[in-house]
Amino acid sequence: MTTDPLRLAVIVGSVRDGRFGPTVAGWFAGQAASRTDLDVDVIDLAEVPIGGAAPSMSAPTPVLEALGGLTPRLAAADAFVVVTPEYNHSYPAGLKNVIDWHNQQFHAKPVAFVSYGGVSGGLRAVEHLRAVFAELHAVTTRDTVSFHGAWECFDGDGQPKDPTGPATAAKTLLDQVTWWARILRDAKITTPYTA
Repeated sequence: MTTDPLRLAVIVGSVRDGRFGPTVAGWFAGQAASRTDLDVDVIDLAEVPIGGAAPSMSAPTPVLEALGGLTPRLAAADAFVVVTPEYNHSYPAGLKNVIDWHNQQFHAKPVAFVSYGGVSGGLRAVEHLRAVFAELHAVTTRDTVSFHGAWECFDGDGQPKDPTGPATAAKTLLDQVTWWARILRDAKITTPYTA
Protein backbone atom coordinates (compact mmCIF):
# COMPACT_ATOMS: atom_id res chain seq x y z
CA MET A 1 0.00 0.00 0.00
CA THR A 2 1.41 3.39 -0.98
CA THR A 3 1.00 6.42 1.26
CA ASP A 4 1.97 9.09 -1.27
CA PRO A 5 -0.63 11.85 -1.73
CA LEU A 6 -3.26 11.09 -4.33
CA ARG A 7 -3.30 13.18 -7.49
CA LEU A 8 -6.75 14.75 -7.92
CA ALA A 9 -7.63 16.40 -11.22
CA VAL A 10 -10.42 18.97 -10.91
CA ILE A 11 -11.86 19.43 -14.40
CA VAL A 12 -13.70 22.69 -15.13
CA GLY A 13 -16.23 21.56 -17.75
CA SER A 14 -17.71 24.82 -19.07
CA VAL A 15 -15.95 26.80 -21.77
CA ARG A 16 -18.63 29.45 -22.46
CA ASP A 17 -17.96 33.17 -22.23
CA GLY A 18 -19.22 34.54 -18.92
CA ARG A 19 -19.21 31.08 -17.34
CA PHE A 20 -19.58 30.61 -13.60
CA GLY A 21 -17.50 27.42 -13.49
CA PRO A 22 -14.20 29.01 -12.40
CA THR A 23 -15.91 30.42 -9.29
CA VAL A 24 -17.29 27.03 -8.26
CA ALA A 25 -14.10 25.20 -9.22
CA GLY A 26 -11.89 27.70 -7.40
CA TRP A 27 -13.84 27.23 -4.20
CA PHE A 28 -13.84 23.44 -4.51
CA ALA A 29 -10.13 23.26 -5.39
CA GLY A 30 -9.46 25.25 -2.21
CA GLN A 31 -11.40 22.67 -0.19
CA ALA A 32 -9.42 19.84 -1.79
CA ALA A 33 -6.05 21.60 -1.46
CA SER A 34 -6.53 21.96 2.29
CA ARG A 35 -6.16 18.18 2.64
CA THR A 36 -2.73 16.66 3.15
CA ASP A 37 -3.65 13.46 1.27
CA LEU A 38 -4.22 15.24 -2.06
CA ASP A 39 -2.19 17.00 -4.72
CA VAL A 40 -4.68 19.06 -6.75
CA ASP A 41 -4.40 19.85 -10.46
CA VAL A 42 -7.10 22.20 -11.82
CA ILE A 43 -7.72 21.51 -15.51
CA ASP A 44 -9.73 24.32 -17.08
CA LEU A 45 -11.09 23.12 -20.42
CA ALA A 46 -11.39 26.73 -21.60
CA GLU A 47 -7.60 26.64 -21.81
CA VAL A 48 -7.71 23.64 -24.18
CA PRO A 49 -8.53 25.09 -27.62
CA ILE A 50 -10.89 22.42 -28.93
CA GLY A 51 -14.08 24.46 -28.95
CA GLY A 52 -17.29 22.52 -29.44
CA ALA A 53 -16.10 20.49 -32.41
CA ALA A 54 -15.28 16.84 -31.90
CA PRO A 55 -11.53 16.30 -32.28
CA SER A 56 -10.36 13.83 -34.89
CA MET A 57 -7.05 12.62 -36.22
CA SER A 58 -7.52 15.12 -39.06
CA ALA A 59 -8.02 17.99 -36.61
CA PRO A 60 -5.72 21.00 -36.98
CA THR A 61 -2.29 20.52 -35.41
CA PRO A 62 -2.86 23.06 -32.58
CA VAL A 63 -5.95 21.13 -31.44
CA LEU A 64 -4.08 17.82 -31.42
CA GLU A 65 -1.17 19.43 -29.58
CA ALA A 66 -3.52 20.90 -26.96
CA LEU A 67 -5.22 17.55 -26.45
CA GLY A 68 -1.84 15.82 -26.37
CA GLY A 69 -0.72 18.25 -23.65
CA LEU A 70 -3.78 17.37 -21.60
CA THR A 71 -3.25 13.61 -21.88
CA PRO A 72 -0.36 13.26 -19.39
CA ARG A 73 -2.19 15.37 -16.80
CA LEU A 74 -5.25 13.12 -17.01
CA ALA A 75 -3.12 9.96 -17.06
CA ALA A 76 -1.25 11.09 -13.92
CA ALA A 77 -4.46 11.62 -11.96
CA ASP A 78 -5.54 9.02 -9.43
CA ALA A 79 -9.03 10.54 -9.25
CA PHE A 80 -11.18 13.19 -10.89
CA VAL A 81 -13.75 15.73 -9.82
CA VAL A 82 -15.75 17.15 -12.71
CA VAL A 83 -17.18 20.63 -12.14
CA THR A 84 -20.09 20.95 -14.54
CA PRO A 85 -23.06 23.16 -15.31
CA GLU A 86 -26.22 21.88 -16.90
CA TYR A 87 -26.80 22.87 -20.51
CA ASN A 88 -30.18 21.82 -21.98
CA HIS A 89 -30.68 19.06 -19.39
CA SER A 90 -27.17 17.67 -19.94
CA TYR A 91 -23.48 18.58 -19.76
CA PRO A 92 -21.27 20.75 -22.01
CA ALA A 93 -20.12 19.52 -25.42
CA GLY A 94 -16.49 20.50 -24.79
CA LEU A 95 -16.45 18.26 -21.71
CA LYS A 96 -17.82 15.33 -23.74
CA ASN A 97 -15.13 15.84 -26.39
CA VAL A 98 -12.34 15.71 -23.83
CA ILE A 99 -13.82 12.64 -22.13
CA ASP A 100 -14.21 10.81 -25.45
CA TRP A 101 -10.71 11.72 -26.62
CA HIS A 102 -9.15 10.48 -23.37
CA ASN A 103 -11.01 7.23 -22.79
CA GLN A 104 -8.14 5.16 -21.37
CA GLN A 105 -6.97 7.86 -18.95
CA PHE A 106 -10.17 7.32 -16.92
CA HIS A 107 -10.02 3.51 -16.70
CA ALA A 108 -10.28 2.10 -13.16
CA LYS A 109 -10.27 5.53 -11.52
CA PRO A 110 -12.94 7.27 -9.45
CA VAL A 111 -14.87 10.29 -10.67
CA ALA A 112 -16.91 12.63 -8.47
CA PHE A 113 -19.06 15.60 -9.44
CA VAL A 114 -19.58 19.20 -8.40
CA SER A 115 -22.51 20.66 -10.29
CA TYR A 116 -24.22 24.00 -10.48
CA GLY A 117 -27.10 25.64 -12.25
CA GLY A 118 -30.61 26.91 -11.74
CA VAL A 119 -33.37 24.97 -10.01
CA SER A 120 -31.84 21.55 -10.76
CA GLY A 121 -28.35 22.54 -9.63
CA GLY A 122 -26.81 20.69 -12.56
CA LEU A 123 -27.90 17.28 -11.30
CA ARG A 124 -29.30 16.20 -14.68
CA ALA A 125 -25.85 16.77 -16.18
CA VAL A 126 -24.37 14.58 -13.44
CA GLU A 127 -26.82 11.76 -14.16
CA HIS A 128 -25.82 11.77 -17.83
CA LEU A 129 -22.12 11.84 -16.94
CA ARG A 130 -22.49 8.79 -14.68
CA ALA A 131 -23.50 6.65 -17.68
CA VAL A 132 -20.65 8.03 -19.80
CA PHE A 133 -18.01 7.33 -17.16
CA ALA A 134 -19.35 3.81 -16.57
CA GLU A 135 -18.65 3.14 -20.24
CA LEU A 136 -15.06 4.30 -19.65
CA HIS A 137 -14.55 1.75 -16.85
CA ALA A 138 -14.52 4.51 -14.23
CA VAL A 139 -16.20 4.39 -10.82
CA THR A 140 -18.44 7.32 -9.87
CA THR A 141 -19.08 8.31 -6.28
CA ARG A 142 -22.59 8.49 -4.91
CA ASP A 143 -22.41 11.87 -3.19
CA THR A 144 -22.03 15.14 -5.06
CA VAL A 145 -21.78 18.82 -4.31
CA SER A 146 -24.57 20.73 -6.02
CA PHE A 147 -25.35 24.45 -6.12
CA HIS A 148 -28.97 25.29 -6.94
CA GLY A 149 -29.34 28.89 -8.08
CA ALA A 150 -25.55 29.01 -8.02
CA TRP A 151 -25.19 32.69 -8.85
CA GLU A 152 -26.97 33.57 -5.61
CA CYS A 153 -24.96 31.09 -3.51
CA PHE A 154 -21.57 32.83 -3.78
CA ASP A 155 -20.32 36.18 -2.56
CA GLY A 156 -18.10 38.63 -4.46
CA ASP A 157 -14.98 36.82 -3.27
CA GLY A 158 -16.05 33.50 -4.80
CA GLN A 159 -16.97 31.90 -1.48
CA PRO A 160 -20.32 30.36 -0.52
CA LYS A 161 -22.50 32.80 1.41
CA ASP A 162 -23.46 29.94 3.71
CA PRO A 163 -20.21 27.93 3.84
CA THR A 164 -21.23 25.16 6.25
CA GLY A 165 -23.45 23.04 3.96
CA PRO A 166 -21.15 23.16 0.93
CA ALA A 167 -18.03 22.49 3.05
CA THR A 168 -19.71 19.45 4.63
CA ALA A 169 -20.79 18.15 1.22
CA ALA A 170 -17.27 18.72 -0.18
CA LYS A 171 -15.71 16.78 2.70
CA THR A 172 -18.07 13.85 2.14
CA LEU A 173 -17.34 13.85 -1.60
CA LEU A 174 -13.57 14.09 -1.03
CA ASP A 175 -13.63 11.30 1.57
CA GLN A 176 -15.43 9.03 -0.91
CA VAL A 177 -13.29 9.83 -3.95
CA THR A 178 -10.03 9.46 -2.01
CA TRP A 179 -11.16 6.12 -0.56
CA TRP A 180 -11.85 4.78 -4.05
CA ALA A 181 -8.66 6.32 -5.45
CA ARG A 182 -6.46 4.72 -2.82
CA ILE A 183 -8.12 1.29 -3.16
CA LEU A 184 -7.94 1.34 -6.95
CA ARG A 185 -4.38 2.70 -7.08
CA ASP A 186 -3.15 0.00 -4.71
CA ALA A 187 -5.07 -2.74 -6.55
CA LYS A 188 -3.56 -1.74 -9.90
CA ILE A 189 -0.07 -2.13 -8.44
CA THR A 190 -0.63 -5.84 -7.81
CA THR A 191 -3.20 -6.56 -10.54
CA PRO A 192 -3.12 -4.35 -13.64
CA TYR A 193 -6.58 -3.42 -14.88
CA THR A 194 -7.57 -4.60 -18.37
CA ALA A 195 -10.56 -3.13 -20.13
